Amino acid sequence: MSNPHPHHHISNTQDPDPQFPNPNDDPNPNHPLQPQSHPQPRRPRGFAATSAAAAGAGTINKSRKEREKEKERTKLRERHRRAITSRMLAGLRQYGNFPLPVRADMNDVLAALARQAGWTVEPDGTTFRQSPAPAPAPTNASNMGTYQVMSVESPVSGSSFRNCSTRASVDGQPSVPRINESLSPASFDSIVVTESDTKVDKFTSTSPMNSTGCLEAGQLMQELHCGEHGSSFAETQYVPVFVMLSSGVINNFCQLMDPDGVKQELQQLKSLKIDGVVVNCWWGIVESWVPQKYEWSGYRELFKIIRDFNMKLQVVMAFHENGGSDTSGMFISLPQWVLEIGKDNQDIFFTDRQGRRNTECLSWGIDKERVLRGRTAIEVYFDLMRSFRTEFDDLFTDGLISAIEIGLGASGELKYPSFSERMGWRYPGIGEFQCYDKYSLQNLRKAATSRGHSFWAKGPDNAGYYNSKPHETGFFCERGDYDSYYGRFFLHWYRQVLIDHADSVLTLATLAFEGIQIVVKIPAIYWWYRTSSHAAELTAGYYNPTNQDGYSPVFEVLKKHSVTIKFVSSGLQVPETDDALADPEGLSWQIMNSAWDKEINVAGHNAFPCYDREGFMRLVETAKPRNDPDRHRFSFFAFQQPSPLVQSAICFSELDYFIKCMHGEINNVES
Repeated sequence: MSNPHPHHHISNTQDPDPQFPNPNDDPNPNHPLQPQSHPQPRRPRGFAATSAAAAGAGTINKSRKEREKEKERTKLRERHRRAITSRMLAGLRQYGNFPLPVRADMNDVLAALARQAGWTVEPDGTTFRQSPAPAPAPTNASNMGTYQVMSVESPVSGSSFRNCSTRASVDGQPSVPRINESLSPASFDSIVVTESDTKVDKFTSTSPMNSTGCLEAGQLMQELHCGEHGSSFAETQYVPVFVMLSSGVINNFCQLMDPDGVKQELQQLKSLKIDGVVVNCWWGIVESWVPQKYEWSGYRELFKIIRDFNMKLQVVMAFHENGGSDTSGMFISLPQWVLEIGKDNQDIFFTDRQGRRNTECLSWGIDKERVLRGRTAIEVYFDLMRSFRTEFDDLFTDGLISAIEIGLGASGELKYPSFSERMGWRYPGIGEFQCYDKYSLQNLRKAATSRGHSFWAKGPDNAGYYNSKPHETGFFCERGDYDSYYGRFFLHWYRQVLIDHADSVLTLATLAFEGIQIVVKIPAIYWWYRTSSHAAELTAGYYNPTNQDGYSPVFEVLKKHSVTIKFVSSGLQVPETDDALADPEGLSWQIMNSAWDKEINVAGHNAFPCYDREGFMRLVETAKPRNDPDRHRFSFFAFQQPSPLVQSAICFSELDYFIKCMHGEINNVES
């Protein structure tokens, strides 16, 4: 229809006259079939326009900041969620023996729980029960004696040898699970306890699955004997046992101190049916006075005696000093010619934030620096290993030497010297970062510059001191700087230096000892393990807070060189109220499962001398967990004796029992 008034046109800048309505306007604005028009607001001008623009820009900036804050909050919530999930999965693996993959999701967890309860779960998710329904629980306490109540226990629990009973409620009903509210969310021990008995040991009854109402007859895989020491190790897997000889058998002039005493000790060890001995070969003795002039005479005599006793031999390439903390009490320093260089260039040693030098081992910052009379540290290590391989070629050919352990840091372990007692450290201090020699700082400066943040080329200034506790520092406390952008950068770099050192040394070690089993010693830094930051592990070079897996990247490099890791087992049982929030068993299972997932062989080594049987049994349970569906076990166990064996009849008796359990030759209920 044509417009009846084409000559009436109202400008957009003028108000329309109400006496002359626009014929284009809808006479019926509420008509449902026609679009409704809305008057456009006036555009502000002058000062009003400027004010409106400023207000709009401020609103945009404010909304952008809010979005950034919300992103950070989302990241924190996601990290917290992942940390909780990792603890749940670790608890199921550790305390319930669930064979969960490393990257398990909720489907894996549900399937594992269903299988544990007697259901069949097929790969496509089809779930059904084949076995008949469980018999009803007894209705009174008098009938409960006819049931054998089993405990789904931790394979490393030492408490199972003392407390073998699982208590049920008086009315025979499954106990109601209750969360222990006294434990922090960051704790690996945030476990479920039963309402009926909160005093039962956490490893013997941590789940309602342990009650008679949830276990069927087909699920009772083994019976716990309530005897003095628990169940049997007879016919279990064979784990070879090696005993470490005292460092004092060879003096600082590379002479065998007491040949007759060594023979007597080896005779005693032979009667225990041990598989061999471990001997430390000290760099500070062999190359003590002149570079590349090696003295092997004392070790040659010692190895000949060991050969006469037809024992296997493992040798430790010890590139660190011995502070006399082992059974010998003998101090063995780094080579004298190295210490002379250190007088003029103290930066060849690890250095803490206060500038104090640690002469226990050489700084990894000089691995590729020609500061040792024209050689790098890596070349010095390789020359010694090559000399040993050439000197004792006949022992390698005859198969007497079964393994070579490569010392990679303080105490021969792959770690920074962060817990040095000469610097005043005492347990359970968090230790200090050791990266303040000029070579390490140059490396850090290069990494920070390549990252585009040159101001990050420094160590943390709020990380406390050797004996600080995590909550006393700004770096390691809950939500501390360890998880900031700078903190993550620094800790990643700090760990990467450790990894690069291991990679460089092992590359040459596998070349020098081709075809021989190579062993690397991993430390047990279990204090502050139940905190978010894992501060002690961080200062030692293991970036293992609750939202990171600090051991997997290290083990990737070790797997490349086909090494066996020797884990230092503490054999300790720490109470839940421990002030250091330690968790030796949690750390053990993280390290062992991480290594086994990568198909790396694992061996054991006792951190402390064990005199009592209970401590020995915890080591046995760790060495060959009987409930492991994959039947993992230690490749061998290296036992460090507390004193010359011939002088300790008590230790001799307990060690005999320990070795028989490791060999699977004894029933543990026997006396």
